[in-house]
Formats: sequence, structure tokens, C-alpha cells
Amino acid sequence: MKAQSNGHEHEFEPEYGLPERLPAQEHILWQGSPHTGLVFCEVFHARALAVYFGLILALRGAHQFSMTGSWAEAFAAATWLAPLFVLALVLFWALAWLVAKTTVYTITDRRLVMRVGIVLSLTFNIPLSRLQSADVRHIGSKGAGEIALTLRPEDKIAYFHLWPHARPWRFAHPEPMLRCLPAVAGVAELLRQAWTKAQAELPVRQTHEPSADRPRRSFSDLEAA
Repeated sequence: MKAQSNGHEHEFEPEYGLPERLPAQEHILWQGSPHTGLVFCEVFHARALAVYFGLILALRGAHQFSMTGSWAEAFAAATWLAPLFVLALVLFWALAWLVAKTTVYTITDRRLVMRVGIVLSLTFNIPLSRLQSADVRHIGSKGAGEIALTLRPEDKIAYFHLWPHARPWRFAHPEPMLRCLPAVAGVAELLRQAWTKAQAELPVRQTHEPSADRPRRSFSDLEAA
């Protein structure tokens, strides 16, 4: 079964974050969303933008001072652009808020469901049996992080459809990514346990199929720290 996407409007969801009600024998293990502040910093690179804008203001002020020798004119030349840069940062914050607001990640004992999209809502339904490996990326020192997932070679989701919920720069073989989670360790461990159980229910010959890609860490090695 390949990863599939289905358009879905939030107000018509039969269950929060899901395109349809789960079968009676399937259970939700975890649901969560990205953190707005982390999306602002990690997806839209707010720190780099702030530094870039600051350098532009400083260079403009320095240039004006070299021309006139007046600190007052240099300050005025540097600061008249500041409101535009602040507005740009506010707009990126609003986008980060929308990404967090419209995204729901759901882990059940059988699948991972990603409801994403600001304008067009998409739901990616990925069976745990189709996940091949995972990598955890830690953000800072407060337990936040992201989980990148490697699908089987025959299962692909377009990078454009996934963004920003895709591992950066992996265009040939896009990797879905649970982004900007405030407490990634618990989610990683829960996902590892669910994946292990799902693999145990598969025939042995399907559990360890060789990958055409370079070797990656398996879920059994998924860090939870």
C-alpha cells in the first residue's frame, strides 16, 4: 500500500486530524502539532533573517555616515527601513502560526497520518509497515526536535506536496518529517515501539527487505534522548 493523500476540510473531519474514523481495532497513540516559535526559527530561519536585516540597516547607516559625517542622518537612513523589516518578520511569524495551526500529526498502532496544508488541506496516510527508517534531529537543549522518515523506495510523496513537512534538500527521494515538536524524545520512542509491533505482524520475508538506497538507521536504533 502506498502513501496516499486526500483533500480534506478541517470542519468536516469525522475525527480530529483524520480523514475518516478509525476501525474499531485501531487506536490513536499520540497526536500533536509543530510549535509556532520553532517553525518560525527552523522553517523560516527567523534568526538568519533578523541578522540579514540588521546588516542591511547597519550598512545603510554606515554608508550615509561616510557621505555626510552626520550620526543623525546615518541613524535616520538606517531606521526608516526598519518598519518594513519588522513587517516582514511579522508576516513570517503569521505563516509559522498558520503552519502550526493547520497541521496535525497522528500516530496510531497501524499508521502515521499527517494532516497538513494552509490553503489546500491534504492528509497523508502512511502505514507503519511502509516506513523503513527514521532519523531524529534535536533542536536546542530543551528537548525539541524533528523526526525524518524514510519510506520504502517504491513509495513516494512529492516534495512540493509535503513542504514544509519534508526533510530539507531531499528532492529525489522526499522524506516526510514531523517538524518542530516541543518534546521529540517521547514521540520518537512511541513511534519506534509502534513500528516494531507493526513489523512483527508482517511475514518474515517482508520485514527486512533490502533497500536500494544507502544504509540508514533503522527504527530499532531510533534515538529517544
